[in-house]
Amino acid sequence: MRKENKRLRGTGVAIVTPFKKSGAIDFDAFEQIIQHIIQGGVDFIVVLGTTGEASTLSKQEKKTLIEFSVEKIGKRVPLVVGIGGNNTSEVVLSIHGTPFKEVDAILSVCPYYNKPQQEGIYQHFRIIAESSPVPVILYTVPGRTSSNINASTTLRLARDCPNIIGIKEASGNFDQIYQVLKGRPKGFLVLSGDDGLTLPLLAVGADGVISVIANLLPEKFSLMVRHGLEGDFEKARTLHFELIEIINALFADGSPAGIKAALDIKKLCSNYLRLPLVPVNKETYHLIHSLIIKAND
Repeated sequence: MRKENKRLRGTGVAIVTPFKKSGAIDFDAFEQIIQHIIQGGVDFIVVLGTTGEASTLSKQEKKTLIEFSVEKIGKRVPLVVGIGGNNTSEVVLSIHGTPFKEVDAILSVCPYYNKPQQEGIYQHFRIIAESSPVPVILYTVPGRTSSNINASTTLRLARDCPNIIGIKEASGNFDQIYQVLKGRPKGFLVLSGDDGLTLPLLAVGADGVISVIANLLPEKFSLMVRHGLEGDFEKARTLHFELIEIINALFADGSPAGIKAALDIKKLCSNYLRLPLVPVNKETYHLIHSLIIKAND
């Protein structure tokens, strides 16, 4: 029997991993961003996601970031940890090596590059669900992975694996998402993986979002989501239109480069990424700067 997962509804933040010029993790900035987003009213935090540049972090760095997050969050909001990959046995080993104290769930991306069939995707996540001591949230983002968890596979996993509690949907395929929303079992979460599509998905019954822009504007974006969940779409729509221009700008040169530029402008962290990622170009940086000034007016 799947438990209700109300603590992971609303606004989740795919938190960035700040770096120093040397390339080392900037833990002071990381703590500052944690405080900023919790004070802004977010509902949960996701560490080691795409926005956190997890693919460039060592195993030890990941472990340290999890333990640091647990300490600094201090049970104020739930914590979700990104653990995924395209080698099922390696993902299981990563799960076994992860410190799960005070971790509420894992977010696991659809296997990338080797482009498995849907049956392979099903078997991959079934084994992850059996291996994980905490609930699992699926993550489909075909624009990054060149693979997709289709609606029938999502619903099959939702029915067969009680430890799989939801999906972060970043396919951009509304028909696919509608099928999941229509057919999901009770308690199965559907979370938007696209800031700009969050409002229309809330309108058809989604449970929230795992957001990028909430690193920057947690209060305003969380309020938009809250209004949507409460069915006050007039207020939600007003905030959506206030935010949509800056949301688009944050992704103009790719993510997390855009959000790192924005956080640099807000003096929350420096504008450093790990290769192969590089900062946004000057034009995009200036655009983001102007939109942040506008958002604060």
